Amino acid sequence: MALPLALSQGDPAGIGPELAIKAWVNRVESGVPPFLFFGDPRILKQRASLLGFGDVPVVNASPETTVATFSEALPVFAIDAACPIDPGRPDPMSAPGTISAIETSVKMTMRGKTAAVVTNPIAKSVLYEAGFKFPGHTEFLAELAMKETGERYRPVMMLSCPSLKVVPVTIHIPLADVPAALTSDLIVETARITAQDLTTRFGIKQPVLAFSGLNPHAGESGTIGREDEDIIRPALQILEREGLKVKGPLPADTMFHAAARSSYDVALCMYHDQALIPVKTLGFEDGVNSTLGLPFVRTSPDHGTAFAIADKGVAAPSSLMEALKLAAQISSHGTGR
Repeated sequence: MALPLALSQGDPAGIGPELAIKAWVNRVESGVPPFLFFGDPRILKQRASLLGFGDVPVVNASPETTVATFSEALPVFAIDAACPIDPGRPDPMSAPGTISAIETSVKMTMRGKTAAVVTNPIAKSVLYEAGFKFPGHTEFLAELAMKETGERYRPVMMLSCPSLKVVPVTIHIPLADVPAALTSDLIVETARITAQDLTTRFGIKQPVLAFSGLNPHAGESGTIGREDEDIIRPALQILEREGLKVKGPLPADTMFHAAARSSYDVALCMYHDQALIPVKTLGFEDGVNSTLGLPFVRTSPDHGTAFAIADKGVAAPSSLMEALKLAAQISSHGTGR
């Protein structure tokens, strides 16, 4: 890979710094591609010392020097944390550094200096206290992309593990609000973006999209709720007319066993937990979050900041390492946008 990946620090009081250190330590045997850590090098050195990795060399670097440096040292693009950081004790004073790490990672990637963005977990509540205006990471990334290009983007969240890819059509809203938020237009738009990125970034020539029903037994022909017949099925008919391969609406309780999973490339589910429960059950340690629909590749580990274990040295780096490897793999196909 000619360009390194950009890895943002996430919340510095969480496990992000530990994961970056462990990913670098395991770079050879795990096949981790070269990455440039965007954050405060002092935090990495402190965390390495605390967790018994004091011999890890941390050096200031740029995108141009990272690949040559990576085999011998953990390269860092220095961004000041602006306050002391205690593992497990998040501080809103650190929010500007966390935000700057994301902004700089995106800018470097969109300007061709780094190959893709990989984001360590953030704590939205901490950022909100500092005035952060976005619902989450994904919406912020879409805003940064728009600032660079002047175009609006509709990001789509896809979570994956080796045996399953899922896309929730509605995401972080109360379950009681899902039926009103679910529309045929939303399903069609989400499916189009998903299909395009699976083709252009993941190399799946003609992906098969499976759609869950909203209600038990996918509504049982309208006898257990009308949404499956009145909202989901018309969306699938539109997609079929456009030439996409679709299946559904399928009962959600029977579409995730091994034989069913082998019949499609991605499952589009109608609400958050319907999608995330199966993928986290099948791949809790190695799940990856990918953002589709952006003009750059972005992945992240499929877990949070884990403040409770940030000073214990027990955080598993497997999800971050998979996110790094997936980012390198799909960025080699180009953005497709």
